[in-house]
Formats: sequence, C-alpha cells, structure tokens
Amino acid sequence: MSVNLSVTLAGIKLKNPVMPASGTFGSGREFSEFFDISRLGAIVAKTVTLKPRHGNMPPRVCEVTSGMLNSIGLQNEGLDHFLEHDLPFMRKFKIPIIVNIAGNTLEEYAQICRDLRGVPGINAIELNISCPNIKAGGIAFGASARLAEQVTAAARYNTDYPLIVKLTPNVYNISKIARAVVSAGADAVSLINTLVGMSIDLNTFKPMLANITGGLSGPAIKPVAVRMVWEVAQSVNVPIIGIGGIMTAEDAIEFFLAGATAVAVGTANFINPRVMIEIIEGIEKFLDERGYTDIRQIIGKVQV
Repeated sequence: MSVNLSVTLAGIKLKNPVMPASGTFGSGREFSEFFDISRLGAIVAKTVTLKPRHGNMPPRVCEVTSGMLNSIGLQNEGLDHFLEHDLPFMRKFKIPIIVNIAGNTLEEYAQICRDLRGVPGINAIELNISCPNIKAGGIAFGASARLAEQVTAAARYNTDYPLIVKLTPNVYNISKIARAVVSAGADAVSLINTLVGMSIDLNTFKPMLANITGGLSGPAIKPVAVRMVWEVAQSVNVPIIGIGGIMTAEDAIEFFLAGATAVAVGTANFINPRVMIEIIEGIEKFLDERGYTDIRQIIGKVQV
C-alpha cells in the first residue's frame, strides 16, 4: 500500500490524521504498554487547569445503551505538574503534542496560555470551552457565541501557538459558535464534545452519577457528530478535528467525507487500547482498495 495519510492541521504536519480525544488517553503512559505511541498522528493531553482539580464526586462514570456517561469534572494535577511530569513523557514520542486547557474564568485561560509560552515540545493549544460539567456564571463558555468569542480572543492574545477550539454540541446552532471562535482567532476547531445526558438506577431510583447529569459519548452520538462536522465545514474555512463515537476506520471515514481533516478517538480507547492503530491501518486499507492515493482526496467529498 502506498497511501499518503499525512495532513496539515493549523500549520501542524501530521503523518496520519488519527489522535486521541482529550481526557481518554491521559498522557499516554498506560497506552504505551499496548502500542508504539509514535505511530499516532498526534497526542492530545488530558485537560490541564491552572491549579489541581479534584473533580466531581463519584460515581462519575456509567455505561448506557451504545455509549457512556461521565462526569469527571476535569480532575487533573494542575499546570505545574503537567509541565514537570507529563509533558516530558509525551515529548519522547516525537509526534505533535496538543495541550488541552480549561479555566473557570477568561483570565485563567489567558494565564495558562502565557505560562505555556516558549515551552519546548508543544505544537498547539486546544481550548476546552465545552465540558458540560464545567461552567462559568452558570453557563458553559462554549454555549454562548459571545463567551466563546471572548475566551478565544483572550487565548489568542496570549499565545502564539496554533489555537484549536473544542466545541460543544449542546447548542442550537453550532455553526454560529464556530464562526464566532474563528473570527476571534481560532486556527482550527474540534467537535463534538459530549452531549448532556442522564441515567437513573431502577433499584434505587437515584441518578447513576453523583453529579446527576453527565456527558454522553460513544457510538450513540456519532450521527449527531457527523452532522455537526458537516454543518461546520460549510460554515468556516479552518480545519476540523472530528470527534464523536468513532469505533472503527469506517466511522472515521464518515467524518472525513463530512469535512474533517483529522479525527480524535475517545470512548473506544477504553474498550480496545489498540483501536487507534487499527483505525489508522483500516483507513489506509479502505483508501487503497478504492484506488485512492491520498486521504485528502476524500475530505469533504460527501455527495449531498
């Protein structure tokens, strides 16, 4: 097979378009026991906040039909720990590193961007403005075009790294949010994050999650994600990372046809730690069998 899988994402050269979705891969330590991480297109770190976060009360995860609900609450050890312990480990694989960040305020987003300036080995910042379990003033940053634009502008002002903004599907018009963040300086967008959901235990009559609601991920959300990627691709002229229920190479192909330049794999990593390698190989096989020599030949080629 001689299929070119390389793509360019916000100026970053990726040898293939497959990466983990933030929050499902940590820094890659556990997964490095199952496969050579350098085979991925990039690493996306678990969300980093300025200070350590304990996250939400357990139970924080439950399985539902065709998916998973989680309400982790962005548990992490904070920026200083990330820079001292996680980033050096991730650098060893010599592939692009995307650092996903979140804050409670605009100033926290800006401060993290400033603190990451000039740090070796970082290739891009992904703004998490879409976590359904983290809000500012009662609303997720990504649920308001005005707030999304403001937080993107604050980050843009404080960093020279390529800026990717991760969008929430929990909005009426995701294209409006995408246009707002691009106008504020986003170099790429990633979508979707999880859909807000709820599950109830029939034995106790209580919610399965201590936080009552959580983020739904997995195969159940893929059609929603593909539709939103397609809509946003019609609306902005920046690369898109497609996310949402990707379990197989065929799932990833749908996202490319809808307009994604790259894809990120989330829930599937918890089921099969080698799934991203299988997806890379499956994409190559799919294209080769149909006579394509370059993945870019199918990006945005859905026939409608």
